Amino acid sequence: MRTTSYTQNGILHMLDRNKRIKPRPERFQNCKDLFDLILTCEERVYDQVVEDLNSREQETCQPVHVINVDIQDNHEEATLGAFLICELCQCIQHTEDMENEIEELLQEFEEKSGRTFLHTVCFY
Repeated sequence: MRTTSYTQNGILHMLDRNKRIKPRPERFQNCKDLFDLILTCEERVYDQVVEDLNSREQETCQPVHVINVDIQDNHEEATLGAFLICELCQCIQHTEDMENEIEELLQEFEEKSGRTFLHTVCFY
């Protein structure tokens, strides 16, 4: 009975996809790579990422933009959210000056999508 429910709501499909694209679970807190942009899909995760970055010792003062796009945890929202995030990343990639253009770009995406994005800048 449960398998049917998980199949109907798309959970089994998402888990199967995740097994193919992720070799193992990842913990951001253990990652020492430097990024220009970090995207999260849940406010709780956004808060954890920002907290972790702010707790690290600043070494390079390189900025990192942290953006949250809240996405409900179901197949339909995940698909729509993936397209939205992909489009957002493409637009950011094509900006000439991300530091000065990102706020305006996020505002345009908020109006277009009807979603509110969280955004902050942290430093490495």
